[in-house]
Amino acid sequence: MRRVATAERPDWREHAARAGFHFHSFEGAPYWDESAYYAFSLAEIEEDIEEPSRDLHALCLAFVARAVEDEAILASLAIPEHAFDAIRASWRRGDPALYGRLDLSYGGAGSGPAKLLEYNADTPTALYESAVFQWLWLEDGLAHGRLPAGCDQYNALHERLVARLAETGGSGRLTFASFADAPEDRGTVAYLQDCALQAGLAAPFLPVEAIGLESGGWFVDEAGHPIETLFKLYPWEWIFADPFGRAVAASPTRFLEPPWKAVLSNKGMLAHLWAMAPGHPNLLPAFFEDDPAKAILGDSFVKKPLNAREGANVLVVREGAVAARVEGPYGAEGFVRQGLAALPRFEGRHALIGSWIVGDEPSGLCLREGDGPITTDRARFVPHVIDP
Repeated sequence: MRRVATAERPDWREHAARAGFHFHSFEGAPYWDESAYYAFSLAEIEEDIEEPSRDLHALCLAFVARAVEDEAILASLAIPEHAFDAIRASWRRGDPALYGRLDLSYGGAGSGPAKLLEYNADTPTALYESAVFQWLWLEDGLAHGRLPAGCDQYNALHERLVARLAETGGSGRLTFASFADAPEDRGTVAYLQDCALQAGLAAPFLPVEAIGLESGGWFVDEAGHPIETLFKLYPWEWIFADPFGRAVAASPTRFLEPPWKAVLSNKGMLAHLWAMAPGHPNLLPAFFEDDPAKAILGDSFVKKPLNAREGANVLVVREGAVAARVEGPYGAEGFVRQGLAALPRFEGRHALIGSWIVGDEPSGLCLREGDGPITTDRARFVPHVIDP
């Protein structure tokens, strides 16, 4: 694994516009950054990222199976009691999942095993740029000699998303919902709508705020038509906190992601995983903030809210001193304390690997760079290759 500086294409924004990648910049600063790329060996991908991701995902599913049978676990995650039945029922029915992203700290061969930082299992973004635009960048770079001949990319996302949607399409209609005025969310959902169309499904869009609830328990669209299956880029903890969230358990409407994903998208899961598999090479020791056992972490750790987004309310402490802190609106539900696995630094940038899971299969990666040790929504997306 190495960072390779390269000249960005002068017309990459035109490439992005043609490809429908409209959220490539934030307030004039690039989010997509092709002034460099990361090169991996095939062994690093297969042995250090792909296989550990498969193992970690399986461990997470084992945790869900345990959690749905133990109300004390669900309560420890600050999930409201009225949501327990919805979570249990969705797991016992075998409601399918679509995708998720494991965030890993990994610095390449010789740096030690990849460490799980968290699982974005419910509403992960960075999907379109991972699946499509970095692949187009690879093809263009090979065609114009900007990349070494024979380079490949760890990226089966698009094909597997289409196949997974075909498997989970139910009656053939899948409604997609997000906030219409959030560019990254809307771009992610628009991409998934396109995948659903390629899978042979009808795939209408519905703004989240337009979803209704009728007396028979169905969630309905703006015309009052029942929604059989709903993909919602809207977190389960927000749904369960809303009044209509109490209707989920009894509703015939099915969801992607299913309610059981609320267990995996909660950072309290990290403490439970460590208790299930202490010493696992790809886990960091983690404890709830009110657990005296957290003392074994000493004076270097990361404190994270159970529910949060984009690094908000994360605190990094190194040797007793605050190394980084991001403010935000989260933390009311509680915190976990996790062992410190500092992100590797390349050319002064902190690199975070996102390992994508589609269905139950590891399917690709994304890499984001930040100026500090906490990855926020201002981190830049940098493409990657497998270099022969």
